[in-house]
Amino acid sequence: METITTDICIIGAGPVGLFAVFEAGLLKMRCHLIDVLPQVGGQLSEIYPQKPIYDIPGCPTVNAQGLVDNLMEQIAPFHPTFSLGERVEQLHQLDDDSFIIQTNEGTEVHCKSVVIAGGLGCFEPRKPAIDRLEEFEGKGVAYMIRNPEAYRNKRVVLSGGGDSALDWTIFLADIASEITLVHRGDTFRGAPDSADKVFELAAGGRINLVLQSHITGINGNGHLQEIHIIDHDKNEAVIEADHLIPLYGLTPKLGPIADWGLNIDKSAIEVNTFDYSTNVPGIYAIGDINTYPGKLKLILCGFHEAALMAQSAFKHVYPEQKLSFKYTTVYGVTAF
Repeated sequence: METITTDICIIGAGPVGLFAVFEAGLLKMRCHLIDVLPQVGGQLSEIYPQKPIYDIPGCPTVNAQGLVDNLMEQIAPFHPTFSLGERVEQLHQLDDDSFIIQTNEGTEVHCKSVVIAGGLGCFEPRKPAIDRLEEFEGKGVAYMIRNPEAYRNKRVVLSGGGDSALDWTIFLADIASEITLVHRGDTFRGAPDSADKVFELAAGGRINLVLQSHITGINGNGHLQEIHIIDHDKNEAVIEADHLIPLYGLTPKLGPIADWGLNIDKSAIEVNTFDYSTNVPGIYAIGDINTYPGKLKLILCGFHEAALMAQSAFKHVYPEQKLSFKYTTVYGVTAF
């Protein structure tokens, strides 16, 4: 069995977990990251690598994989180590309050503090109740967009009312031959600015916006060809389409983390917003996997949580040292 010794073990190598490496590195703490996915980046790399992101400070727009690449470049000077394609199975706290983490592949990590940055945990797309939906999976139906170029000059229908549906509608308006967004309501849950852009695209005739309607069924001969919808007045219509992309979010599953004695509320870990610590000393939770009053599931918020977490983790990892800073260069910060 391989044993890795480090200061902090970060469970989850998504954007928040990666930025936690940077914040910990500034304080001279070593990090090892574990992720069940075979690559870093979490949902950004696995589900929507080409999705545009608009709310990262200093970046008017960056695609998801580009953000992951930048984060990896940012943390490279701190030499983090990784166990990818491995699932955390067990956590044990030792008499000296350090932790042993074991994975399904036999990797063992001995660390002084644990940071859970697992996004939504183990996740799978929420599938709407549409007749014959699963029959056309891979034949015109997809729940995520990996390569936008696959939709060039195609007739694409998206459904949903959140940020993903809005952002992809805006992005694909310049790629697909025809874009239709179907939404049950007449207002959106996503960012108001994105919603305004979608309404502007519809007013300009660049997309079809179908509100107060939902999809009831789909048809095709070996590949998706038709989408059936019905509105609130029970009027039915048929949309000819090559692709359907339902974007209704993800269903979170905590997996083994749920058995670690942490306070859980609706598949999320409760934390103290002073330092994003859990009810178990030495264990922190940052990013989409945690919950607290006023929580916003934004990458930006996860970055903020990582910064405050690192300050507290330093005191837990090195209780005998006083935390202070000496600023030289970006990577010349020392803590002692």
